Parts: sequence; C-alpha cells; structure tokens
Amino acid sequence: MQRRQFLQAAQTAVAPIVLGRRFLGSLPTPASAQSAADNQARRGPWQPDGWGWRGQLGLLMPHSDTEPDSEFVALAPDGVSIQAMRVRWSGIVPGGVVTRLGPDRARAFVEPPGIDEAAEMLAETSPRPNAIALCFTSGSYVLGPEGDLALKARLEARARGIPVALTSLAAVSALRAFGARRVAIISPPWFGEEMDRSGAEYFQHQGFDVVYHARALVRNDRGNVYPGPLFEWARANIPKEAEAVFFGGNGMRTIGAIQALEEALGKPVLTSNQVAFWQALRLAKISARVDGYGQLFGKQLPRG
Repeated sequence: MQRRQFLQAAQTAVAPIVLGRRFLGSLPTPASAQSAADNQARRGPWQPDGWGWRGQLGLLMPHSDTEPDSEFVALAPDGVSIQAMRVRWSGIVPGGVVTRLGPDRARAFVEPPGIDEAAEMLAETSPRPNAIALCFTSGSYVLGPEGDLALKARLEARARGIPVALTSLAAVSALRAFGARRVAIISPPWFGEEMDRSGAEYFQHQGFDVVYHARALVRNDRGNVYPGPLFEWARANIPKEAEAVFFGGNGMRTIGAIQALEEALGKPVLTSNQVAFWQALRLAKISARVDGYGQLFGKQLPRG
C-alpha cells in the first residue's frame, strides 16, 4: 500500500509537466512558466539534490583553501549551486599553516596562465555559471584598484563574457552601498605588515578614510580560527569612529561572526567571502534572500 501511494505521489508531481510539454509542443517555454514547472518538479517525494535551479555561481580560489567554498555553500540560498575551481598556488605550506604572506607570493597567484585557464574551464561547465567570484583579497592589495579592473576584464574575456566579481572591488561596492566613508580594514594574522598596509592604501585610493587597520591577532592555523575569538578581538579593537568594518582575507573564517558583530558594534560588518558572494549574486541577477549573514544582503549594487 505504501509503495502504491508513493508512486501515485510521484505521478501527481510529474503529470503537470508532461501535460504542459505535450500542450506546448516545440514552443519555447517562458521563464515564468519554466520557474513554475521547476517548482512543481520539486514537490512530491523527492529530496533536495543541490541543483541550482535559481542559478549557478562559479568560484576561483587557491588550490589549498577550503574556507571560500565552505562559506559560499553556507551563504547560498535554496536553488543556488556553487561550482568551485581551484588554482595551484605556492602560498600555503603543508599542514595548513600559512607562511607570512607578502606581495610577491600574492602577485604570483593572479598572474597568467593558471587563473586564466581556470576561468576558461569554469565557462565550459554545464550549465555555465551566471557569475564568477575570485576569492583572493591579497591579489587586489598588490595590484591596486586599476590593476584589479584590468584583471577583471582579462578574466571575463577568458570566461567568454561571464561577469566576474573580485573580492576587494566587491568590498568597495558594499561600502558605497552603505554610504560609509570612515572604515576599519582588518587582515588575517598571516598577512605581513606590508600586505596589511597595502590593504589600507587600496581603500584609501578608492576615496575611503581608513581610520584603523591591523592584523587580527587570532590563531594562525586557519581552520581553527573560530567565530568566538574573532568576535572578542574585533569588539575590543574596532574603533567607534569607523562607520563600517571590512575583514580581508578569504582564507579566514569570518561569516559566522557577522551577525553577532553587527549587533555588538552597531555598524555594518563586511567580510571577504560575504562581499564576493553578494556581488556575484547581484551580477548573476539571482533574486534570493540571504538571512543571518549581515545587513549587506538587503543592499543592491550601487550604480557606476
């Protein structure tokens, strides 16, 4: 009896789509009708399979990182899938402890051919991503704003026109969406002092008043940087005059602390993977709510 009920439920779920296809014949299906058909297909006895029925976001990241794709998956609303492409990089030593990251090592990751070939391969997946996010803050700090724009154009050309979100450019857009001028820029503990200064200069060149910048003095062994210590460090060190704070470094786990920090600090809290995901979602024109990860997801991309 249970088997018969299961089959009847499955037939009920599929029947409207089959009838619709017979009726429409070879006519193209409008987007609204296709969305309704997709919704109908998800009802019934089926379990979620992770398919991106709203759309797909591509992700470019160093081969040894695990934080960007894990945080992207956590941020992704129902119906948004993540297609991660790793690019070999010499920035990490075995065991996951990051050696002090300087400009030369950061620059090596964003130079061709590795990252360009990865973008091209992402464009060849099926279905193609609606947008691609490059999760590598330090490359932007080394290249500067103009170099970032050139890198964006280069990757979009290799990706055959798929829009690309770069983390630091996304952070600039996010800060402007809030109208913030005085900002605090926080780097991971594995950034060298020169890299931390470059981060401050990057945002100064974009017209922001960087009232504070520092490395977060939490653990250096990556996966063990939990939200609690990061929350306590930030609450003790972020100055009141900062109108917003940005945590650079896509390899630092940060999104779990966003909501608690916004409540404690009373200001927008932006993190690398959060802003990259936000901008990629907007570039992909995917309308879906993201709750619990900051005020940013209520904002649209600023014009220009």
